Amino acid sequence: MIFHISYAVALTVFFTLLLPDIRGHFFSQVGRWLYIFLFALSLSYLVTPLMRRLAQRLAILDIPEGRKIHDQATPLLGGGAIIIAFTAALLANMILEREIVIVLCAGGAVAVISLIDDWRGLRARAKLVIQLLAVAFLVCNDIVLHLFPEAVWWGHGLNIILTFLWIVGIANAMNFIDGMDGLAAGLGGIISLFLAIVAFQTNQHILGWIALAMLGGCLGFLPYNFHPNRPALIFLGDTGSIFLGFILASLAIVGDWSDDNPIVSFAAPLLIFWVLIFDMTYITVERILTGKVKSVRQWLEYVGKDHLHHRTYALLGDRRKAVLFIYLLSITLGLSAIALRHARPVDGVLLVIQAFLITVIVSILDYSGRKRP
Repeated sequence: MIFHISYAVALTVFFTLLLPDIRGHFFSQVGRWLYIFLFALSLSYLVTPLMRRLAQRLAILDIPEGRKIHDQATPLLGGGAIIIAFTAALLANMILEREIVIVLCAGGAVAVISLIDDWRGLRARAKLVIQLLAVAFLVCNDIVLHLFPEAVWWGHGLNIILTFLWIVGIANAMNFIDGMDGLAAGLGGIISLFLAIVAFQTNQHILGWIALAMLGGCLGFLPYNFHPNRPALIFLGDTGSIFLGFILASLAIVGDWSDDNPIVSFAAPLLIFWVLIFDMTYITVERILTGKVKSVRQWLEYVGKDHLHHRTYALLGDRRKAVLFIYLLSITLGLSAIALRHARPVDGVLLVIQAFLITVIVSILDYSGRKRP
């Protein structure tokens, strides 16, 4: 009964937003940002059950095995709802700047290959090649990190290398952390929220609208993926998690996160994405040091229960508590990014050091929890 009521409300909200007078009222009186958010939120909530039925009909299911901790076959394609809601919100509001169109095209290519992987299965190397080609497409269109001086060859080369590492790393980190109900979608929403806040702080309204469209898509999907009393009804799948990470990482490159301070501009997205960066770095270092992986191929194909959510679950003994703990960790670090608005360069450095120390403390707790009898 509650679902039918909420679905009817979402349906009413969505079709109301399509009315020209309502749209004009939002744009002139209420705020375009709220219109975009509600548009993506309601559409994502409406489309997710349809994607669930489609996944069941096509047998695109996540079967419990190996490192997976769910105990029943669960439909994938939840990411499809987020992609549809996010893209529709941008198109309906004519947010079609050149850089955004390029990012959407590259993210779409990654989503298609990930969909094939969800459906039929692909080698990790094949997915990585497509991701690298998608980033190369961005680089060729001058969507590149600008951390080192472009006037010298080595600076330009380092910027390109870091662009590949950033986008491919964040996209796969989001995929890797998608191991518990609500975790990836919730983190995607949190990251989107803080990107939007910092974008509005720095007067990048279009970037803020895009981030809010992603936030709405994630929140509309989340009720089906994270519930206090039952397992998830649908998962993001690689289609959703990799697309989510790819788009958000690309937005971090497109944006200018400080008015006149390059160190703060670098530190802000680093703090917002810190949980993903930490998880990817931690498992990579640990697997290499323990000899679990000895080559790039083994690293790509290795699966295990050593991610942040696995370790936190082992410590707390409850999956939902583990997810909420990681939410709070991400929010804590995101608040640090907001505090950088008028910060000095040294403040940016200190906040990054603080983020590192916080995650070291979490790692010590996780490790101690695993060692308890």
